[in-house]
Amino acid sequence: MTNPTLNDTAHKTAPETGIASLGVALPSLFLELDDLAELRGADPAKFRFGLGCHQMALCDAEEGVVDLAQRAAQRALDRWSGSVEDIGLIAVGTESAVDMSRPLSAWVAEAIGVRGAVRSYEVKHACYGGTLALRQAIEWRRSGAARGKAALVIAADVALYAPEDPGEPTQGAGAVAFIVAEPEVARVDLETAVFSEPAFDFWRPVGEDFPRVDGKFSLDCYKRATLECLGQWAGDGAAVDALEALDAACFHVPFPKMVQKAVRHVGEELGAEADWADDYFKRRIAPSMGWNQKVGNAYTASLWISVAQALGGRADGERLIAFSYGSGYGSELLGLEAGPRAADAAWFTDVEQDLESRRRLDIAAYRQLRGQAKKAA
Repeated sequence: MTNPTLNDTAHKTAPETGIASLGVALPSLFLELDDLAELRGADPAKFRFGLGCHQMALCDAEEGVVDLAQRAAQRALDRWSGSVEDIGLIAVGTESAVDMSRPLSAWVAEAIGVRGAVRSYEVKHACYGGTLALRQAIEWRRSGAARGKAALVIAADVALYAPEDPGEPTQGAGAVAFIVAEPEVARVDLETAVFSEPAFDFWRPVGEDFPRVDGKFSLDCYKRATLECLGQWAGDGAAVDALEALDAACFHVPFPKMVQKAVRHVGEELGAEADWADDYFKRRIAPSMGWNQKVGNAYTASLWISVAQALGGRADGERLIAFSYGSGYGSELLGLEAGPRAADAAWFTDVEQDLESRRRLDIAAYRQLRGQAKKAA
């Protein structure tokens, strides 16, 4: 028998939906990439300029992805006008799962007191998982199925590679949490551009501690996905003009130079002037990657750390895009518009607090943290 109350509610006009509140959490330790270069016998310029990385964020022995996710969620809740009783969905995008069955969302829900008539789950698609969770929450609200409830969405990860692995300089960790409800911080377009293709560019077999990466292939996949999504979003041949019309452009940041290479690829494929890509990167993209350079690749949180920085201080109505990529591979480009509370940039306090309070590791402490032998590599 059909429940008339649920049926009627589902067919009401869908509520305006977007990001109502935002919280960021970074771990308590960091390592300067110059120190890693010294440890590995590498030229520091290879990390600072070749990759565009300056520091990596690291968790101490007492913290992990659950702590980061919980802290980001609590910060988003604390500055939201609603309460945990108003949450009807909690989804966590991560590739740092702590259990093969129990979702990371259950740990967060337990810590902040979310229970009852709530949909709770974890989303996995490499670095794309957080974006998928956000899209699902937005579509859930817009469909009418939310029945007036809000969603809590979190992108959280701890990225570590085997010592001496080429990916080691890009390590990082962090979490970004969103309350998906009224678009006070940002409106998110309902229509998006997507592209996926099965590939083994980055993967982590069950039972292995660290990922496997085909770096060159992964860059090629990333560049193709960028071009495909931009083409869908802007229309054939119109991507350069569409990008110029934006106030900011944010991309998933495995490392900053990877983003720059993808933008160069777009410029070349679209026949833009020779220096357009690097100039656009400096004007519209690089200003939103300052936090990424201090954090490293936080996988699902990486794009959204950039978006959080880009949204801060924006006037109501300013436009930006967010390009999400996850190895395996899947990608999606979202359009966003700053809301009335973006200018306040309240979440900047989270980042400033965490960056100021974290402890710098020296080479010996980093070796100990990674469980390495005391001899130099």
